[in-house]
Formats: sequence, structure tokens, C-alpha cells
Amino acid sequence: MGGSLNPGLPRTWERPLPGSRTFACLAARYAAPQPAMDQPVSPATASTAAAPAAPPGCRVAFTLNGQPHELSVETRVTLLDALREHLKLIGTKKGCDRGQCGACTVLVDGRRVNSCLTLAVMCEGREVTTVEGLGTPHALHPVQQAFVECDAFQCGYCTPGQVCSTVALLREVKERRASAVTPDLQRADAAPLSDAEIRERMSGNLCRCGAYPNIVRAVRQVLDAPAAGAQG
Repeated sequence: MGGSLNPGLPRTWERPLPGSRTFACLAARYAAPQPAMDQPVSPATASTAAAPAAPPGCRVAFTLNGQPHELSVETRVTLLDALREHLKLIGTKKGCDRGQCGACTVLVDGRRVNSCLTLAVMCEGREVTTVEGLGTPHALHPVQQAFVECDAFQCGYCTPGQVCSTVALLREVKERRASAVTPDLQRADAAPLSDAEIRERMSGNLCRCGAYPNIVRAVRQVLDAPAAGAQG
């Protein structure tokens, strides 16, 4: 039980996991010189050996809420962390951090994206809009106003992502883009969206408080407004 069944092969827990990134990390670890087990390690040597190499960085320039911005970030930094940690725009929320809940939804060139799955460097030269860029406390965006009037939130944590998704939905309707439940792909704009279609188009945004019925009402209110087509 103490060794491998085949002495020529490493034991299972000694084998590097598949994937180039894992292999590169393991290779770098074992390629580094290791002190002998019977030799003391001085504090200076330990601090030098423990210091990781600085991750590569670059400058990225994009338009954020109508204003030009330029940042110097590591290439691995997500748009979500760039917004919250570097630019201090905390309206965009970090929920699952895996692209499953939609709390981090923002608009990139008018289309919704999960900012936790989007690298900041991917936004070079593009236009990014967060919930802070949609309205002000004294002049709410029509979508924000509808969410307030329809009580389409409870704790409010998911609301910025819900609002951004609704704004993108309006643009999709204006551009006659179909969804998975559009009954007739040849006549995507022939009839108002059904509640089922609204739910499908908003399905990427979760609400753990369960405010879905009122969210659908808010989206419906904006869609039925005379100026809805101008809000895309």
C-alpha cells in the first residue's frame, strides 16, 4: 500500500494535473533550487525564495460611462475587479465570481457581459457602461424608475445587474434579436414580448430574494412605455 503498483510510474498524487498552466506552475516550482533538508535556511534566503515574480501588466484605455479612462493593470485582472478595486465604482456587484448569477452585469458597447468573466484588457478601445452611468439619484433612468415603482427588488444586491440587463434587453428588442423562446424567428418584432420571453431574456440574472414577478412587471412597464425604443 505504500508504493505504486508500477515502480516505473509516479504515484497518483505525484503526477502533475493536466493543463498547460498547471504544468507550468509545477515545472517552475520543481525547477527552482531547493535547500538540502539538513541545511538551515537563513531569513534572507527564505524571503528571497518566497518572493513571487511580478505578474505582467499593461495599460488599457476605454470609455467608461462617457468619460475616457486609462489604467495600468495586470493582464489577469477582470473588468469587475478593475471597476471595483481600481476605479472605485462599487455599483457593480461581485456575487458568484463565476459568471452564474449576473450580479456583475455591465454593458460593453451596449451589450451585456459578465464582468467577472471579462478581462479588463479585453475592453481596450471599447465603451463600458455601469449602473452609475445610467442615471443619477435625481434623474433616474427609465429602467431604474420602473424598478422602483414596481418594487422589483428587496435586498438590492442583484439590482444593478438586473437594471443593466434590462437596458440591454431594450436594445435587443429594438434590433429585433430573437431569444430561445421567440415563437417566430422571421417575425421577432411582430408582437410584444410575452412574460415567458421576458423571463428567458432575463434568465442570466438571479435574484435570491425571489423578486422575479415584480422584475417582469418592471421590464414590461418599460417595454410598454412610448419611449422604450429610444432607450436601447
